[in-house]
Amino acid sequence: MAPQLAWIGLGNMGRGMCKNLVEKGNLDKPLIIFNRTQKRAIDLNTKLPSGKSTVALSLDEAVARADIIFTCLGDDAAIEETLEAAAKGNIKGKLFVDCSTVHPDTTTMLAKSINTQGAEMVACPVFGAPAMADSGQLVCVLAGPSSAVEKVKPYCKGVIGRANIDYSGQPQGKATLLKIIGNTFILNMVETLSEGHTLADKSGLGNDNLHQFIETMFPGPYIAYSGRLMSGDYYKRDEPLFGVDLARKDAKHALNLAQTSGTKMKDVEVADGHLAAVQKHMGSKGDIAGIYGAVREEAGLKFEN
Repeated sequence: MAPQLAWIGLGNMGRGMCKNLVEKGNLDKPLIIFNRTQKRAIDLNTKLPSGKSTVALSLDEAVARADIIFTCLGDDAAIEETLEAAAKGNIKGKLFVDCSTVHPDTTTMLAKSINTQGAEMVACPVFGAPAMADSGQLVCVLAGPSSAVEKVKPYCKGVIGRANIDYSGQPQGKATLLKIIGNTFILNMVETLSEGHTLADKSGLGNDNLHQFIETMFPGPYIAYSGRLMSGDYYKRDEPLFGVDLARKDAKHALNLAQTSGTKMKDVEVADGHLAAVQKHMGSKGDIAGIYGAVREEAGLKFEN
């Protein structure tokens, strides 16, 4: 008998992942959708193919009706609160799949808590931007009991993602550890591009000439972010692609992991300082790409290009 799936959390990434689960997940039963802001769940439900999804009116309802529960929430406090609330009901035999980006200690704690209730958990953080979530091009990192991971794989590569990084049989925290370290690569990429574009502007090379070099040498996300900096997308957006608050949360986790491991991430320290300036300038509307504006200000230029 095919499992009943539920999805909890509809941020920028969650909406696209839900869409692909419904359209490509070969689900025999409608996907149950729950979000604390119910309007988001209702709006998404109306956009999905008729009869392929349904809205739960409460967290308890979503968890009680489902066999596999996917969660994708913004920070540690949100996922802790949600899974602790879910565990107050009867969750024996259920499988929780958490796609949130959180500290690995949080993942480990939640997995242990869920296990004591007779349920299982797989960590499945994902790499990729919202546009990649929409197109099913995410990279899924899977960790947890091998048998549980096998139950999740049919919904990853070829459905919500283009590839899996498989840590089957390894502790769930390994997946979120990779996710935090991996996100520092994105943070440092934006910092490098911001410094390079600012110097190209100030030195007379010109941003177009630098972008041509980036297109030739560093295809992929470097080109995309370089274009965002040049176009002013980093401050013009109504809703951030990678919000500054979430980026600083990830930086904080990375710096904490470095400290407890006896090493340093000085590039992250610099980038986080610039993110603080983005927060000050733009508030919660700030995007990770706003680092460019902060670097520009340090060079005597306006935040907005």
